Amino acid sequence: MPLADHLRELRSRLVKSGIAIVIGMVAGWILYPTIFALLSEPFEGAVAQAQAEGRDVTLALTGVTDPFVLQLQVAAITGLVISAPIWLYQLWRFVTPGLHKHEKRWGIAFVAVATPLFFAGTLLAYTVLPVGLEILLGFTPDNVENIVSVDRYLSFFIRTVIVFGVGFLTPLLIVTLNFAGVLTGKRLLSWWRWIIFTVFIFAAVATPTGDPINLVLLAGPVLLLVMIAIGISLLNDKRRARKGLLEPDYQDWDDDEASPLDTTPSDISTPESSTTDPQQPDDRR
Repeated sequence: MPLADHLRELRSRLVKSGIAIVIGMVAGWILYPTIFALLSEPFEGAVAQAQAEGRDVTLALTGVTDPFVLQLQVAAITGLVISAPIWLYQLWRFVTPGLHKHEKRWGIAFVAVATPLFFAGTLLAYTVLPVGLEILLGFTPDNVENIVSVDRYLSFFIRTVIVFGVGFLTPLLIVTLNFAGVLTGKRLLSWWRWIIFTVFIFAAVATPTGDPINLVLLAGPVLLLVMIAIGISLLNDKRRARKGLLEPDYQDWDDDEASPLDTTPSDISTPESSTTDPQQPDDRR
């Protein structure tokens, strides 16, 4: 396909995606009260806990234009989320002409598994968020009113949800690398100490609170999913070994040790053009 056709195809996909996002934004603008109530529900739970302990916590807007900007932000986020199936499909349709048949199957399988994993992570974040907010707001000194800006809370909420969702995609990346032949299950299993350490470091950095409760609530499910991914990788290695598709792990041998070689004789067929009749003289002489 010529470059001009590619550009026209890209323009068509972008226009369709943009229209879907705008329609989603309109829906988000209309449903703004319901959506904002859903977003602020974790904070309301933390506020109720703080008031029960005698502390004043308020979610507030501090600027004249802040209510309009907030509704616009919520509508934009809603539009992106609602229209995600459409613009992801448009992106997929733009990429698929350059993919092979097996690569298309891999892409569909990746999206089919990644979607529920990501939403599971976001659901866990929505469940954990009130606990983190209660711990953070608990550091407010006595006789001090805690006024939280809505835009800061919204960015805090979005960052937490995205981090939890991305964390749940880590096992899928491990399985993908294994099926691609980059990592073996045996090699991953030998790294179990570093995997646990890395997951806890990621949870400590990614969670918005520094408390061990939220850290464990994120690291625990991710570690469980990683162990399941390693188990799937080991089963896949056994399947590939039975079919003779598994490459030997050359890191098991020292630098001065010879790696095993495949000495099985192969069938060599000589092309007819390269064969010479022994009865005829060789012209090169």
